[in-house]
Amino acid sequence: MKVTPEFLNKYNKTGPRYTSYPPATSFSQSFTSADYVPAVIQSNSEQPESISIYVHIPFCPQLCFFCGCNTSAFESAAKVRRYIDCVLKEIDTVAQHIDKKRKVSQVHWGGGTPNSINFDYIQEIMEKIASHFEYTKNAEIAIECSPAYLTMEDIDRLAAIGFNRVSMGIQDFHPEVLKAINRREPKFPIEQVMERLRQNNFKGINLDLVYGLPLQTLESFKENIEKAISLSPDRIVTFSYAHVPWVNQNQTKMDESTMAGPDLKLQMLLAGFKMMTNAGYESIGMDHFAKPTDELAIAKHNKKLHRNFQGYCTRETTGQVYAFGTSGISQLWGSYAQNTKNLNQYMDEIESTGLAIDRGYSMTKEEIIIREVINQVMCNGYLNFTEIAEHLKSTPEEIAAVTKYDPAMLQPFIEDGLVDIVDGNIHVSADGMFVVRNIAMLFDPNLATTTYKFSKTV
Repeated sequence: MKVTPEFLNKYNKTGPRYTSYPPATSFSQSFTSADYVPAVIQSNSEQPESISIYVHIPFCPQLCFFCGCNTSAFESAAKVRRYIDCVLKEIDTVAQHIDKKRKVSQVHWGGGTPNSINFDYIQEIMEKIASHFEYTKNAEIAIECSPAYLTMEDIDRLAAIGFNRVSMGIQDFHPEVLKAINRREPKFPIEQVMERLRQNNFKGINLDLVYGLPLQTLESFKENIEKAISLSPDRIVTFSYAHVPWVNQNQTKMDESTMAGPDLKLQMLLAGFKMMTNAGYESIGMDHFAKPTDELAIAKHNKKLHRNFQGYCTRETTGQVYAFGTSGISQLWGSYAQNTKNLNQYMDEIESTGLAIDRGYSMTKEEIIIREVINQVMCNGYLNFTEIAEHLKSTPEEIAAVTKYDPAMLQPFIEDGLVDIVDGNIHVSADGMFVVRNIAMLFDPNLATTTYKFSKTV
């Protein structure tokens, strides 16, 4: 690896994260619940055939200052019960429009803090899903958990309900950093939590870390990585903290002077990469690391890696996403639909109509082409125009025309050893994956017209 902080600074510009295309900033409130129902019906005849379900739990016992998720502090048990009832009703409403021959290949619970609510509610929702749909044989059933609210009995209960993957939001192992971001320490030692998860045969355990938080140093972040590796999870994620106080007012409660600057963040990025790859983890996309035996690593080698709003996944488990709960974004083949972020408004609308769509987007054929190209570059570091064309029932010439592809635009990346073009196919090098967002931006002809303010790409 020849990447250095100085080298990465050259590419550290602003740009979309491309968890969707077009980015969520393009969604419009002209897309309503009246548009969503026909889109759901249309999705039955589109690919992928399988179903992914996202359930959003917008509650946290304590709000972390750094977090940009749609969440709120607990107000009352009655409000949580009302919210759960609304999610159940929303599932009933949407499920009646989905072909029952389709199967669920993926369920993901996010938040907020899903494991902070009564587990009876979690079971209710999972039973509701099972009442409408069958699961595929290897379905991935995942939940995000905060170790601050996770007990041994909770782990047993999650396994009994049917979960087989857990993503734990560690963020940092140092108490002083957790205090600075207003995050509680784990209820039990992480070593005990990991042991109990394995005893319950969880096939996927993920640890999330964040770099760039207040009071973090290069050495303390290395200690985080070292401890994460010693715990031997299936996956480790190292997210770059995005300081956007103009979007998230809670971030103003942290001392900005104690945060790592751009140069130190790049050193953290490179140190984490080196430590984890030396320990045998494979780099996945921009920020994930997985054991070679993990499905993500296998999918990467087979160039079958995919990404949605919930993170990286495989083409095998990826379905069209139907989201339930406030702020949830459904990702269908030809459209996006996002529920209202306002908790009370969500519940009022669900109780009234069964749906609470606030905004969305209907895609053109050209935008679908751009999305698939960007996804291939971002996830697999690879682009074969013929393969993309066959998948989209198009031609290589049309793919190139729609993305306004010109080999010359890749020349600076080629000169820096980040990209190769072999037989017309584009290959992003391991070093190039550090700046893959920059490379993907070259295939986004609409980027020049946007006025939205994005985060840095590295």
